[in-house]
Amino acid sequence: MASPALNAAAAVGTAIHTTALSRGAVVAALASLARLPVSAAAARVRQQRRGLLTRKGPPKVVTPDEAVKAVKSGDRVFVHGVAATPATLLAALERRAGELRGVEFCHLHLEKPNPCARVEYADSFFTNNFFIGHNQRRPVAEGIASYVPVFLSEIPALMRRGLVTPDVALINVSPPDHHGYVSLGVEVAAALPAVQTAKTVIAQINPQMPFTAGYSFVHMDCLDYVCHVNEPLPERPTPPPSEVESRIGSVIAGLVSDGATLQMGIGAIPNAVLAGLTGHRNLGIHTEMFEEGVIPLIDAGVITNLEKAYLPGKIVTSFIMGTRRIYDYVHQNHSVAFMDAGVTNNPVIIGSNPKVTAINSAVEVDITGQVCADSVGTRMVSGVGGQVDFERGAALSRGGLPIICLPSTTKSGESRIVPTIRPGGGVITTRPHVHYVVTEWGYAYLFGKNLMQRAKALIAIAHPDHREALERAAFERFNITSWRA
Repeated sequence: MASPALNAAAAVGTAIHTTALSRGAVVAALASLARLPVSAAAARVRQQRRGLLTRKGPPKVVTPDEAVKAVKSGDRVFVHGVAATPATLLAALERRAGELRGVEFCHLHLEKPNPCARVEYADSFFTNNFFIGHNQRRPVAEGIASYVPVFLSEIPALMRRGLVTPDVALINVSPPDHHGYVSLGVEVAAALPAVQTAKTVIAQINPQMPFTAGYSFVHMDCLDYVCHVNEPLPERPTPPPSEVESRIGSVIAGLVSDGATLQMGIGAIPNAVLAGLTGHRNLGIHTEMFEEGVIPLIDAGVITNLEKAYLPGKIVTSFIMGTRRIYDYVHQNHSVAFMDAGVTNNPVIIGSNPKVTAINSAVEVDITGQVCADSVGTRMVSGVGGQVDFERGAALSRGGLPIICLPSTTKSGESRIVPTIRPGGGVITTRPHVHYVVTEWGYAYLFGKNLMQRAKALIAIAHPDHREALERAAFERFNITSWRA
C-alpha cells in the first residue's frame, strides 16, 4: 500500500497538473500534505526554494574563475546536463583541483566531457551520475565515479526532499528577456529542481543557448553569480538507420495508430519509426526528450498534438539533443513546453494521454520478458532513465502501447534474446511491465501470458540462427518436452 505521504503528494501533483480539477481540490490536496510530518532536511529545502516569483537581488557579474570560487571542499555540485553542459565553468573548476577536496558532482549524462572527472583528480572530485553517458563509463569503471539508480521521474524529488540536494548548481542559460528571465534552454529535466533547491546558483549566460518555453524560466535575480560566455552547444547528428534498424522501425510504425501520443528516445530506431509515420494523422508527443526527426512530421501536419489530454496543442519534453536544427527549432517556440522530469515522466500524467506509444531500447531481454537496459553484465553503460516511467504510463493510457525494441543480435552475432540475463546485469523493466517486444523479425505481445507462452513468443522473434538453442534452454527451464498448445 502507498504511504499517506505518497498518496497526498500524488493528489497534489494531480491537482496542480490536471486543469479539470477545481481550485477547492487543489487547496484540499495541499492541506492534506501540509498536515504530514516532513524531515528537517526537506523543510529546509522548502524554505530556501527558488521559483518564478522568488528574488534574492541582482547577481554578481564575474569571470568564470571568480564564479567557481563559491565552490568549497565537500560541496555537492549539480552540473547542467545533456547538451547544456556548462563547459566553461567546468574548465574553471578544474583549475581549482589542487585546492579542493571531496567535491561531489551530480548530473544527467553530459554531452561534453567533464574535465574534472580524471583519475589524477580523484581526491578532489567524485561524480554521482543519475544516468551514465558514454564519457562517464570509464570513470565509473575506474571507481572515480558511480551511478545512482533512479527513475528519471524521481530525480526532482531527490532534490526537493533534501536527499540529494546540491550546494551549488552550475547552469548554462540563455540571455535574459526584457522581463529579466533567462531560460534553462535544452535541459530542464533535472536543472529546474537543482536551481530551485541549491544554496548557490552559478550561471554562464550563453547567446547560443535557445530560449525555450514551458516551465524553463529563472529570473536573473534568482541567480547568485553570472559570467558571460559564447559557447557552442554540442551537436550529435543521428546516422541513417541500418537495414535491421529500418525493419524494427517499420514493425513499430505498423503498431502506431492515428491520434497516438508518442514517446521515443534518440538514435536510428526512433528516426526509422518516424520515417514510417508520414501517412498517420493527429499524432502527439509527450516525451522526456526528442530530436529533429519530428520536425518534418510537424511541418507535414502529421504531428498536431490536438488529441493529447495534457497540454493539447503542445509537445511536452524535458530535454532535447541533436544538431543546431533542433536547437533553432525550439528557440522561442511556444508550441514546445519544457518541464522538469517530475512532470514529463510522471506515469499518471503520461497515462492521461490517449494511445501512448512508448518506444524504449534494451541491451537484452530474457525469455520470460525481463529487460536489461543499463549494463552489459557488471559493466554499467547507461541508466534507468525514463524507460519504466513511460512503459508504465503507456500501460495506464487508454489504447497505450508499451514497447521495448532491440536488434535480435549483437554486432558479433550473439543473441540479444537470452535464456537468462547475464550475471551482474540489471533488470530495469520487470516482467509485468513488459507488453510488446520488437525485433527486426516482428513483435511479441507478452501481457497476460504465462512464462512458457512468453518464451515461445520471444523465441519467435529471435534471430533464426539462435531459435533452436533458445528453445532447448526454455524446455530445460520449464521441464517440458514440447510447447503446450
